Amino acid sequence: MHPALQAVLTIVIGLGGCIGYFWLSNLLLDKVLFPARGPNIGRNIRRAEMIRPWLFLFPAIFALGVYLAYPVVATFWLSLTDRNQGGSFVGLANYQQMLREAKFWEAIRNNMLWLIVVPAASTGFGLLAAQLTDRIRWGNIAKSLIFMPMAISFVGASVIWKLVYDFRPVGQEQIGILNAIWVWLGGAPQTWLTITPWNNFLLMVVLIWIQTGFAMVILGAALRGIPEETVEAAIVDGANPFQIFFKIKVPQIRSTIVVVWTTITLVVLKVFDIVLAMTNGQWQTQVLANYMYDKLFRAFDWGVGSAAAMVIMLLVSPILVWNVINARREMR
Repeated sequence: MHPALQAVLTIVIGLGGCIGYFWLSNLLLDKVLFPARGPNIGRNIRRAEMIRPWLFLFPAIFALGVYLAYPVVATFWLSLTDRNQGGSFVGLANYQQMLREAKFWEAIRNNMLWLIVVPAASTGFGLLAAQLTDRIRWGNIAKSLIFMPMAISFVGASVIWKLVYDFRPVGQEQIGILNAIWVWLGGAPQTWLTITPWNNFLLMVVLIWIQTGFAMVILGAALRGIPEETVEAAIVDGANPFQIFFKIKVPQIRSTIVVVWTTITLVVLKVFDIVLAMTNGQWQTQVLANYMYDKLFRAFDWGVGSAAAMVIMLLVSPILVWNVINARREMR
């Protein structure tokens, strides 16, 4: 079948299915379950109107439930089984094995380091950029340049920064800008990505570079929403620019800062591409997502890999719920 015809047929079937579902569900509700006639007409109409929205939402809720709930349940079950024993139930053995591995604790330590540095630095630089770019004439150009890394994939950004950290032996021309500056200052060229613990910070720079643009856009919008009267009153009272910024503006956008901070925290907990593309978890740069990938697709140890996935989910879930609550509060 021609692809165009297949696309048209898919649209027609999809639309027809939706229209048919809504028509049949209305028919069932109004004519069979709660007909608008007889001695209970008022009660039937009220009940039908209460059920109707949920009936219309049911397909979407069902699809989301299957899409989200099934992978979680399947992963949890895999974390309690052993593939080498034919998928037999082994209880918490995979979790115990995971907790005994040094690489797991290395991943936990590194993730904690990422959680401390990256959200703080990204939010701080984003807030600074949002404030400064609103005050300069070429602010829109600066904002575009700062936001541009958001359009680059994590792997693409990793390739760019791998060139920045590139190493050439002594006597050869350095093409990595960091080594070029280092040699110009009189040092010997370094293999930066193998130097612990600094290599972890060099990897974090990539994510900070990407996320600063996101923080700048959100916080810039919040700064522009601050009532001018509060700023003018502070100026009249003799406040200097630093006092206006830290004591007048920042407290008024505190909830937005929290939302940005927690959103970046969620990204950090799932960081995988940057570590895989730049060090592959070597030289003590392992993180949880990379550890999970190693177990699932390299060691084919689905039990321990699924246990690691459950740990990541448990770490992400509370922050995600808190982020949604704060975002809804901010929207009000």
